[in-house]
Amino acid sequence: MWNPMRAWLRAMARRMRKDSGMTTSEYAMGTIAACAFAAVLYKVVTSGTVSGALEAVIGKALNAQF
Repeated sequence: MWNPMRAWLRAMARRMRKDSGMTTSEYAMGTIAACAFAAVLYKVVTSGTVSGALEAVIGKALNAQF
């Protein structure tokens, strides 16, 4: 009963030990994509419309009655 379970656990352990991570080029592409997303997000957040909305929300929160 336990032999098939042990065999399965050993097989899973062997699969988990394989080096199947990202390569250097994949890290580079991920970093570039993250930087591009950050730049777009920065532009959106600092735009006049979003900036005004954020200021309004913060202003309402600071002037709230407790």
